[in-house]
Amino acid sequence: MNTTHHSEYLKLKSVFIKPVMNAFISDIQLGKQWHDLNYISQPDYNIALKEYKAFEKHIKNAGVEIHYFPVDEKVGIDSIYCRDATITTNFGMIICSMGKNIRKNEPISQKQFYIENDIPILGEILSPGTIEGGDVVWLDEYTLAVGHSYRTNEKGIEQLKQILEPKGIEVIVAQLPHYKGSQDVFHLMSILSPVDKDLAVVFSPLMPIKFRSELINRGFKFVEVPEDEFESMGCNVLAIAPKKCIMVDGNPKTKNALINAGCEVITYKGKEISVKGGGGPTCLTRPMLRSF
Repeated sequence: MNTTHHSEYLKLKSVFIKPVMNAFISDIQLGKQWHDLNYISQPDYNIALKEYKAFEKHIKNAGVEIHYFPVDEKVGIDSIYCRDATITTNFGMIICSMGKNIRKNEPISQKQFYIENDIPILGEILSPGTIEGGDVVWLDEYTLAVGHSYRTNEKGIEQLKQILEPKGIEVIVAQLPHYKGSQDVFHLMSILSPVDKDLAVVFSPLMPIKFRSELINRGFKFVEVPEDEFESMGCNVLAIAPKKCIMVDGNPKTKNALINAGCEVITYKGKEISVKGGGGPTCLTRPMLRSF
């Protein structure tokens, strides 16, 4: 069996997650932090526990090996969205530098976890460079797309290129729009989720023309998310195998479009763990190995 870290759609073999109990901690913790982190409203801790248990069960049922990021008092409730702090590669982990200052300790926390578990580290994005994992998408084994956003700046992208280009990886930059401004959560993965080699869920109204054309030239077909399902994270879809994916409940048009494109779709109730904090299933996971 061949495995790779350079995929968003192949059969998921192992993943890191940070459960509610390790990230949200308690209703008291949520009450202290949700407003400053720009959540829609305060998540309900007990309901969040139930939602997360169901979400985790879907991953387990797919035969995925799950590893858990531990409690760390130096990070906040946003650490549940564990994709953002690091980038996985076949050469080792890349430690990110958060564009949202209040989350600056999350990459440090994950780095320590990797060191303690003998997981190799390839490189690190250093301030004033910033990169968040939600802005980074593997298009194929040798191509990584990165969004230039309010969370990922030019200095961070340049450092990423310096780390990966000597390894034969092409880094393609997508210039993301202003949209709701610097305080909003808007990553490349807010508008792009690959679910197969040549199939991606997209929200075209906010896609850069050059980048969208690049995907078409590479043979991608699109499942288009309607405008009324964008804010409810219809575009945030986690592939656990080719054309088998997990998405937040409440996006029936996108779900039907995926099914019509030949996909198997699993949904989970994510009001507390996803919608209120702006982090769907791709954000809740740090996928590691995939097989082909």
